[in-house]
Amino acid sequence: MYHTIQEFIDEWNEEHEATIKIYSNLTDSSLQQKVTPEGRSLGTLAWHIVTSLGEMGGKAGLIINAPPEDEPVPLYAKEIFEAYKNAGDSLRLAVKEQWTDALLLETIEFYGERWTRSETLRALITHLIHHRAQMTVLMRQAGLKVPGIYGPSREEWAALGLPPAE
Repeated sequence: MYHTIQEFIDEWNEEHEATIKIYSNLTDSSLQQKVTPEGRSLGTLAWHIVTSLGEMGGKAGLIINAPPEDEPVPLYAKEIFEAYKNAGDSLRLAVKEQWTDALLLETIEFYGERWTRSETLRALITHLIHHRAQMTVLMRQAGLKVPGIYGPSREEWAALGLPPAE
């Protein structure tokens, strides 16, 4: 739970930059990668994160510049990357400008439940992390380089001349 807007912004900045690292490695052809025929594609997951920033933020009362959740998935990785970067920057700015530390304790309706605004911000970040992790699995399957987020990736261990962690 966040006690200050700055606590959220500090964590958001880290997770947003980590997500940018992931998005910057996507390719147009990789967007179609799926684990199973019924599953979401890498492009669909990446786009879901983008649109959820505006959708979830909006349900929490923030005005965020993000594509609507029913907007079709773009065909090009660069478009998804730019939309994510812009929506993530907009989210950070919206929280900073539209909320105060005192508002974080306020309870609001969020998906039919009562949550504090602080809890909604935590949900935004955990939702991002959850889907970003799913994306890394699909990236591996698509043969893409996966950047390290909370530690070196297999490729980064190799670049250091070390065996990958087991």
